[in-house]
Amino acid sequence: MATQWLQLRAGKRAWLQIKEQGLSQQDVQLLVGASGGPKWFVLQGLDRYLFGEFFAGRETSLDLLGTSAGAWRFAALGQRDPVAASELFARLYSTQTYSEKPDVREITDEARKLLAEYIPDSAVEDILSQERFRHHWIVVRCRGLTAVEGKRQMFGLLASAAANTVKRKWLGKFYERVIFHHPASSAAFTEHWNDLPTRYATLSRENFKQALLATGSIPMVLEGVRDIPGAPAGIYRDGGVTDYHFDLDFSGVNGLVFYPHFHQEVIPGWFDKGLKKRRTTGALWPNVILLTPTQEFIDALPYQKIPDRNDFANMAADERIKYWQQAVDQGRRMADQLHEWIATDRIRDHVELWT
Repeated sequence: MATQWLQLRAGKRAWLQIKEQGLSQQDVQLLVGASGGPKWFVLQGLDRYLFGEFFAGRETSLDLLGTSAGAWRFAALGQRDPVAASELFARLYSTQTYSEKPDVREITDEARKLLAEYIPDSAVEDILSQERFRHHWIVVRCRGLTAVEGKRQMFGLLASAAANTVKRKWLGKFYERVIFHHPASSAAFTEHWNDLPTRYATLSRENFKQALLATGSIPMVLEGVRDIPGAPAGIYRDGGVTDYHFDLDFSGVNGLVFYPHFHQEVIPGWFDKGLKKRRTTGALWPNVILLTPTQEFIDALPYQKIPDRNDFANMAADERIKYWQQAVDQGRRMADQLHEWIATDRIRDHVELWT
């Protein structure tokens, strides 16, 4: 029996649709990408297939929703060659190196260098002038001590984590969700998002790179981004703080939601990692298709784990770069399997009901 590298789970409505009709790219109206740093390397093969084949002939608009690494991955879409852009991002990110004990400034400077090479000004023009792929990025606008730099920021993080433990909606006392959206989109699918204070800002040539940098600006790791043009004044940080893997109402999406994910669990916010009762499921997301690596896939990776940020500290640079490239290469097995299932219509046999 062939090894199954990919697990495909779907909420009830999506599951029934695939069982009855199979899956067409036109059925998908929203593509979702989560925070998670280098964990995304195992998904790069899927991105290559989705960007270069599955959605290549797209005629209608596809909405994209991302935070942190998810937003950075999707920034390849709308560029003239999205597959080449995705591969460039993977190479630039995987080969980053730092001094033995990098500080926040060094890490931020390296992120800015990566961004400048990955998204040149011409790419910004291309992305904003087309309407097939409409970007939506979540960034948090910080309040109180979460907005300061240095060690005092930790007090704000601890206070917001404690508030979140009691009630997730209390995160709104510390962070405001800001959705930066493509100028051709009204972000209508977000209309039911009333769990946290939420504002909107239109992506433009003036704020595109700053907004993308901000959505990946991990607290205490990178500097926050100050006063992004076209958005309320303030300090902006990683959108994964509020929306790590998402716990959002997707009933406003007129179609299916496609979610390639590196983790078997869907964790709503950054501070929910240790709160096992807070997980998003297919019962809450009836129109979502979740694609994840199987345990067999993970066991076949070097070190039997998916890459993560701790690898920077725990591995020598050469070892880490080799390992991360192996994760990228192996991720193509998931892409090949998905391609086969869709091309042969066997996807009906492999989709599981996600409850």
